[in-house]
Amino acid sequence: MVDPVSKSSSHAQAEAGSSSVLSLQNVSKTYGEFTAVDELSFSIPKGSIYGFLGPNGAGKTTTIRMILDIIKPSSGSVSILGHSSALKVRNQIGYLPEEKGLYKKMQVWALIQYFAMLKGMKKHEAKDQAWRLLEKYGLKDFAESKVESLSKGMGQKVQVLSAVAHEPELVILDEPFSGLDPVNQTVLEDLIKDMAKNGQTVIFSTHVMQHAERLCDQILLIAKGRKIFDGTVSEAKATIPRRVMLESAGDVASLNSIDGVMEIGRGGEVDTHDSAKQQWQLQISEQLNPQDILRSCFEKNILLSRFEFTEPSLHDVFVHLIGDDAKEHAFR
Repeated sequence: MVDPVSKSSSHAQAEAGSSSVLSLQNVSKTYGEFTAVDELSFSIPKGSIYGFLGPNGAGKTTTIRMILDIIKPSSGSVSILGHSSALKVRNQIGYLPEEKGLYKKMQVWALIQYFAMLKGMKKHEAKDQAWRLLEKYGLKDFAESKVESLSKGMGQKVQVLSAVAHEPELVILDEPFSGLDPVNQTVLEDLIKDMAKNGQTVIFSTHVMQHAERLCDQILLIAKGRKIFDGTVSEAKATIPRRVMLESAGDVASLNSIDGVMEIGRGGEVDTHDSAKQQWQLQISEQLNPQDILRSCFEKNILLSRFEFTEPSLHDVFVHLIGDDAKEHAFR
C-alpha cells in the first residue's frame, strides 16, 4: 500500500507552480502550548474544486483564516493569487465564513448587490447580477423580501450568493452545507460546479464526505491540525483495499489462492432461515478484477447466493485514515 502522506506530498509538489492559485508551506498556528495547525503544506491548481475535510476541531477554519490573513501564521508562508497576503487581492476572493450573518432589514436583492459593490462591481452591474443569481438558484420569488423573513436554508443560500456575486477568481466556503436541507444542498452543489465550469477555483470545508466525493477534484484531509492526505479522490480511495461480499453455504477458503485476494473475513448477518449460508468479505488489491473471483467460484463449484463488489467510499477512507478522531462525525 502506498503511504498516503508521502504520495500526497509528491502530488502537491507536482501541482505547484504558475498554475497554483494558493500554496501553503509549513504553515503552523499555535496558541500558547496548543497547536491548532501543524506544519501544513499544500498547493491548489487553478480551476479546481478542492475540499478541506476533517472532523470538527481539525483545524480547517483556522487554516482558512490564515489563508485570508484574518489571523497570522505562527510560522510558514502563504501565497495566494501570486501575493503574500489575501488583503492585496481581496476583490478577487469570495469568502463565506463559518459564522453566518446577514443584514436582516435589507431586501434580498439589495443585500447581494451591496456585497458585490463592496468587491468593486458597479451599482447597476451588481443589481443585474443579484437578480440573475436569485432567478438561477430558485430565489427570485423572494428577491424583494426582507432577509429576516427567510428560512434558515434560504438565508444560507443568499449568503453564499452574496459571497460569490462579484465572480471572484478564488472562492472559499467554510462549512457551506451546514443547515441546508437535501434539496438546497443539491442547489449549492450545482452552484459550486457552475463556478468551476466558469474557471473559478473553489475551496470548501466540510466533515460530510458525500459532498466532497461528488464535487472535488482534490481533497485535503486533516486531523488535529496535521495533514493526513492530500490528493485526488481516486488516490484517496486507493489507500484502502476494495471489497467483495459473498454469501454461500460452501467453503470459500480456496479463494485465498487467487493472486490479489488479500484477506477473507466474516461478513454481516445473513438475512435468511438457511443457517448453512454465511457471508464473507474479501479484501482485494487494486489490480484484481472482481470478475476473476466470480469466475473462480464457478470453477471451484462454490455456489453463491450473493456476489457484491463495492469500491471504497470517501467515508471509508475518512474513517480508515483518521480512525477514532472521525467516529464522532462519520455518520452525519
